[in-house]
Amino acid sequence: MRLLYLGDIMGKTGRDAVAERVPELRRELGLDFVVACGENAAHGFGITAAICQSLYDAGVDVITLGNHAWDQREIITFIQAEPRLLRPLNYPPETPGQGLGLYRTQNGRRVIVIQVICRLFMDAMDDPFRALNEALERHPLRDAADAIIVDVHGEASSEKAALGVIADGRASMVVGSHSHVPTADTRILTAGTAFQSDAGMCGSYDSVIGMKKHTATQRFVTKMPTERLEPADGEATVCGVYVETDDRTGLALRAEPVRIGGMLKQARP
Repeated sequence: MRLLYLGDIMGKTGRDAVAERVPELRRELGLDFVVACGENAAHGFGITAAICQSLYDAGVDVITLGNHAWDQREIITFIQAEPRLLRPLNYPPETPGQGLGLYRTQNGRRVIVIQVICRLFMDAMDDPFRALNEALERHPLRDAADAIIVDVHGEASSEKAALGVIADGRASMVVGSHSHVPTADTRILTAGTAFQSDAGMCGSYDSVIGMKKHTATQRFVTKMPTERLEPADGEATVCGVYVETDDRTGLALRAEPVRIGGMLKQARP
């Protein structure tokens, strides 16, 4: 199977780039399934129902969220009836929505998507290690699904790497989100799971992690409140991870970084 995970979509610049590139990538790579992190898609803060629909229309199959999940209040109701929109699995049990979904590709193959949110340098949540381990025990690769994609939303690369170890051999791919900076550690782990600590963002890198440079910089320089942070303009780089899996095992055969457009060094599978 051919899978694509796209990192955090930052504002309209990121949305427009994803809408342009995903149809092209689906054709060029023969993609079976596309997942994107959409928690910054609505002007940098959360996502709306209309934006979700625009991403589905562009060819994104499932959207994950993260610590900005509820910034747009309308999504609290929307997520309860929209299985293609996932919030972290290890949110408290009463939280609306779901953190794990089972989906079908156009040719009928089964894909499970899971998102967990980390705890280091983040708001305290339920244990992501226990949540991920239990989910993978309940949904064995090949028995429950032909591919399993895990989105690890967190700040610390060490915590994301440890979650990758927990999932190694039990998921097709584990990819980090949240930092908005693509890491250079794309690889296949010992037991066959593709891994990258962070996919990066789909947004303008002429910025401070996607936000306009002056306002973001002034917050560090002055330690004073500033005007509201705004997503940066300019051409976006679409960042993500491409994985090919073995149809017999569901494990990774190939893992490649994706960086298309904008200022970053380009990388195409």
